Amino acid sequence: MFKFWQKAMALMVGLATSLPLFAQEKAAMADLMRSNGKIYIVVAVCLTILIGLFLYVTSIDRKISRLEKENKNQS
Repeated sequence: MFKFWQKAMALMVGLATSLPLFAQEKAAMADLMRSNGKIYIVVAVCLTILIGLFLYVTSIDRKISRLEKENKNQS
């Protein structure tokens, strides 16, 4: 029962601290970039970086798996 109340209190504190985030005004810079069409460039760059990171992590995972398999076969 104590864990339930502990989780409930953590949820309440989390909700209470995030409430001021919803009171912020609209970002003028985002509206300006959206009106100029530059927001699509920003999104494309972010997606390119994320895809690059995903491919890098995948290739590192494959290399580590291959090395682990070689090491296991040598033992």
